[in-house]
Amino acid sequence: MELQRLHLLQWFTLLSSLMNCYARFVVEKNSLRVTSPEKIAGTHDSAIGNFGVPQYGGTLAGVLVYPKENRKGCKNFHDFGVSFKSKPGALPTFLLVDRGDCFFALKVWNIQQAGASAVLVADDISEPLITMNTPEEDSSSAKYIENITIPSALVSKSFGETLKKTISGGDIVNVNLDWREAVPHPDDRVEYELWTNSNDVCGFKCDLLMEFTKEFKGAAQILEKGGYTQFRPHYITWYCPQAFTLSLQCKSQCINYGRYCAPDPEHDFSSGYEGKDVVIENLRQLCVFKVANETDKPWLWWDYVTDFHIRCPMKEKRYNKECADVVLRALGLDVKKIDKCMGDPNADADNPVLKEEQEAQVGKGTRGDVTILPTIVVNNHQYRGKLAKVAVLKAICAGFEETTEPSICLSSDIETNECLENNGGCWQDKAANLTACKDTFRGRLCECPFVDGVRFNGDGYSHCEGFEQDDGDGKCECPPGFKGDGAKTCEDIDECKESKLSHCPECSCKNTWGSYKCTCSGGRLYIRDQDRGACISKIGTEVRASWAAIWAILIGLAMSGGGAYLIYKHRLRTYMDSEIRAILAQYMPLDGQAEIPNHVSDPA
Repeated sequence: MELQRLHLLQWFTLLSSLMNCYARFVVEKNSLRVTSPEKIAGTHDSAIGNFGVPQYGGTLAGVLVYPKENRKGCKNFHDFGVSFKSKPGALPTFLLVDRGDCFFALKVWNIQQAGASAVLVADDISEPLITMNTPEEDSSSAKYIENITIPSALVSKSFGETLKKTISGGDIVNVNLDWREAVPHPDDRVEYELWTNSNDVCGFKCDLLMEFTKEFKGAAQILEKGGYTQFRPHYITWYCPQAFTLSLQCKSQCINYGRYCAPDPEHDFSSGYEGKDVVIENLRQLCVFKVANETDKPWLWWDYVTDFHIRCPMKEKRYNKECADVVLRALGLDVKKIDKCMGDPNADADNPVLKEEQEAQVGKGTRGDVTILPTIVVNNHQYRGKLAKVAVLKAICAGFEETTEPSICLSSDIETNECLENNGGCWQDKAANLTACKDTFRGRLCECPFVDGVRFNGDGYSHCEGFEQDDGDGKCECPPGFKGDGAKTCEDIDECKESKLSHCPECSCKNTWGSYKCTCSGGRLYIRDQDRGACISKIGTEVRASWAAIWAILIGLAMSGGGAYLIYKHRLRTYMDSEIRAILAQYMPLDGQAEIPNHVSDPA
């Protein structure tokens, strides 16, 4: 058994080395701009971490802090009695920590728990930027990796030293993380790929992938049906070196004589499913997409993949063609077309579908090689961050040219919710319930509001005042209920204070935004006429009695008329009956008369 495990380890090492020899990994970057102090102000590159939630399409500003203790972030900051949660009215806190001693993801998790809004990790060696990746799967790391929700980035050693020196010198360092160009957004359609796998027993990452597929299915189908996106699934396959094609490993893990391989699902050659079972199901899922796409229903791939995972899991020994065909028929897909697309897995020949997949793994242009699962590519740039619906949807939405985003990108599901805390640092008038803060998937915007057809003017941050209303001759005038020059100021008029006697002469007055409201005492009603008004009594008992008498007279007249009409109808009916009976008696016998024989129905 130990020997078998050793051979298996050597087999996977061989596959990995073959992939890495030719791999071209692209580091996805975002822009980091230092806005103050002036002496270090400027823009720098930073490498996006492959976990957490980067704010694709948006920006995030904050104050950078370099901790006095736990500077590598490998321990819980609560043990040091430190919190980095920003105070109301202050910019968010970004933490700068040093690389080393523990996993990148663990550093970010500890910092997130301490209340910081973003993390910068300073490299400890002079080298090109690298991507901070997640650690190898284990139960302890899985618990915190999926719960990281703040963005993180790696900065170079030299830039990190500059930041640390400036902070230690007593300067306040303000930085702005910018992801607006992290995903290209050239037009009104986004092209994206999901590199996935049908294996459902590979541990934490497989479980995460299957859960994501189920959660993201609805959003993906809305985007695809509306023509907003062009989606394509992909599956990684390896090949077996020519010298090993006749080995047990190649025969059990590959199809088409070692051309297309996948690792053993359980990492055990002696039991369970084999790698070639995974390759065949991956091939089937590719053909499902191909056939569905030919019928202009590419979104059916999402239905098949999620339904197959639910109905045909490996753990229940239903991961096979028989179960797959049941799912295909339930979705109305042509099983024969899919079988034809898949071809013969035992043939000593290339499979055109899988060969195309192997070629697609090689990086082209700005996209690097795909070597890890799962991988998402948006507009030919690899996505970095948490594999979760909201995070991925933000990245896809960032790929649309601005103002062309579909409505799903403007929904509350992917809003940043920055306006909930301190009103996002924007202007607001609590008394009038007005705010300049607007949440979008690109981040919060501070823009003066547009209310009842009138737009407020100002910077959206410290003030929003004045209205512009064009009366046709180019002049600016305040709308009714406001006073000012119309160009710089428009203030709400307190009608109750300035003209109570003319508006509400007999009642109480309450000022409202741009108008007023009058309330009469004693249960009376307020009737407004032009610029004046009056209070009138409600309908009293005398009025109700008068109305009751009127109704009684009307009902009496209606009953009398109805009775007369019934008598008239009865007499008219009696007269008509007698006239009709007299006429009909000439042609046929009526009640009480003898029948007159006729020969209409006699045979000819």
